[in-house]
This record gives sequence, structure tokens and C-alpha cells, in this order.
Amino acid sequence: MIGGGQAGLAAGYHLRLCALADPIRCQLLLALREAPAHPSDLTGRLRISRTRLSNHLACLRDCGLVAAVPIGRRVRYELADERLGHALDDLRTAVVAVAADRTCPDATDKGCC
Repeated sequence: MIGGGQAGLAAGYHLRLCALADPIRCQLLLALREAPAHPSDLTGRLRISRTRLSNHLACLRDCGLVAAVPIGRRVRYELADERLGHALDDLRTAVVAVAADRTCPDATDKGCC
């Protein structure tokens, strides 16, 4: 049985990992890993509408993954904590390593890994 502390931690993981389940949100996080950016820069870079970008940024902001920083009349977005950048780097390394290691016996037949 999972204790109360672990259950809360698992819920926090679930919330944030669900935010990462969307490819556009992943692209946004990777773009912000490189440098903070204004929405107009991000729409051009990701080739999505401002409305879609706004919805994705709101999700990431609500999950505590990005922060909106007012600069004059504009808003710049950045990762909420520099440790998220390190975590993204570690996750990228792990994903590449796992993709290269096709030792799962079902990978070829089921395409699961």
C-alpha cells in the first residue's frame, strides 16, 4: 500500500506527466529549455495558432512547469525552475537510450516499445 506522502507525490507526477503527454507541450518545454521566449516567437517556431499556444501555455503554467514573466506590456515565458531544464536533459538522454535498446521481447511483434 502506498503511504499518504507517496500517494501525493504520485498524484503530482501524474499531473505533470499528463502535461508532457502532448507533443506540442513537449516542443514548448524544449524550446523554453533553450531560451525564454515571447508567445509571438513561439507561434512562429512551432507553427501553431496563438489560441492553441495560449491553451498549451496555460496548461503548462497551471502545472507549474512554466512561468509567465511580465516585461512591460508583453509577457515572456520561461521554465518555472532551472532544475526542469536538467530534468528535460536527463529525460531526453533516457529516451534516446531506451529507443536504442530494443531488448523488449514484444517490441517487434507488438510495436510497444
